[in-house]
Amino acid sequence: MEWTTKHPLIERDRAQLASRQSGPVAYLRRRTPYDWVYLALILGGDAYVLHRFGAAMGYWVQLIFLGATTALLLFGWGWTSLKNLSLSVAALSLLGISQYYGPGGVAVLARGDQNFLLKFFLSSQTAILWMALLFFLSTASYWVGMFTGHGATADGTPLRDARGWQSNFPQYFASRLAWVGVTMALTGTMMRWFESYLVGPDVGHIPLSNLYEVFVLFSWLTTTLYLFFEQKYRTRSMGAFAMLVVSAAVGFLLWFSLVQDGSTIEPLVPALQSWWMKLHVPANFVGYGCFSISAMVGFAYLVKINGNESSWWKLAPLWVLGFVMFFEPLVFRQGGISEYWGVFAGVSALAVAGILYGRRRIAAHLPAPEVMDDVMYKAIAIGFTFFTIATILGALWAAQAWGGYWSWDPKETWALIVWLNYAAWLHMRLIKGLRGQVAAWWALAGLLVTTFAFLGVNMFLSGLHSYGRL
Repeated sequence: MEWTTKHPLIERDRAQLASRQSGPVAYLRRRTPYDWVYLALILGGDAYVLHRFGAAMGYWVQLIFLGATTALLLFGWGWTSLKNLSLSVAALSLLGISQYYGPGGVAVLARGDQNFLLKFFLSSQTAILWMALLFFLSTASYWVGMFTGHGATADGTPLRDARGWQSNFPQYFASRLAWVGVTMALTGTMMRWFESYLVGPDVGHIPLSNLYEVFVLFSWLTTTLYLFFEQKYRTRSMGAFAMLVVSAAVGFLLWFSLVQDGSTIEPLVPALQSWWMKLHVPANFVGYGCFSISAMVGFAYLVKINGNESSWWKLAPLWVLGFVMFFEPLVFRQGGISEYWGVFAGVSALAVAGILYGRRRIAAHLPAPEVMDDVMYKAIAIGFTFFTIATILGALWAAQAWGGYWSWDPKETWALIVWLNYAAWLHMRLIKGLRGQVAAWWALAGLLVTTFAFLGVNMFLSGLHSYGRL
């Protein structure tokens, strides 16, 4: 069945966009006092950083820094939640950094185990552990809302409050938890960046270089991207599915850091000592995050369409998810399934069983199929754009580091496979009008391809990109 993209919320956004005055003058007139304070703080921060550290940053790094703060300004002007997030992270990071300085005005890494705020809240590892807890609680609260909140009217339309949001307090609380989790994740990232310089001036680097650091990046970036779609469509029920993939990433992160001791700050290998890393890796993970969201929303779409079916074969998406969750612990076995992964498998089994049992109620809480179809399309379009940029940047980086733009390294080959997969999806969408269950299945299958490109290559293959082998 094919669905159109006409929906009251989508049409409202289009009408508002069409009715707005265009031009830079009109754009500036719409700015609030909060926007101008935000601009002043960013300009002040830029001036301080360039004055204090500009000589050590280099020309290209300065351009990347100014580009990043400019993007933060523009996105913040359009999204109040992002302004709140960036200012909160800046305040917490500055507070945490100040705690490392002792009476003599010298920052000492050992204070991380002595100072109360650092030890329990603001050191990098502690803040990231808070992130993990908050994301787990957020995921659970989203699912509680599926079974306790208001459902839909007789015609299947979800109930909404006066502001147009789906009315559901547990999911409202889950959304707030997710925002706090992102705040702690970014604070932990900034603190880890600072701590790397305390380990040694030659060790200091932006935390994007190993599996631990990029899983933190993936977790908060995917959550933030989902929260953008949540606010755009004023529906929180998709968070129950989107946060499942975040929780799975956090589960891996905890195993890797606590069992494998993968959170140690180490010097960069020579190939990573480049400003290209600051561009290539974040762009790549915007793609990974968007592709993950599209897959989980596709999964929600299939549950919505088949939620009232009694035929078990039509519930195949649930079995696919269950198989992947049960298979994952076997991938990491070391002489059998470890206790950690045994618990992970048990929780996964309960999650799949709960979705199977409550599929009708879950389907009633999910937004209209055309809304989820539109989210899938937009997530893949955004992800594909950034993944393309990341691939081009990676080729330029490879030419500088290894003397060639493309070497058919396993990571490069699988990146090309991912790119071709989503290029074909978008082609079928734009040229052939791909919609409905076929599009959802394709998006869900794409997550398996993306996961192997992201993690499987590091586990099973070797090559020039094997910086995070398990």
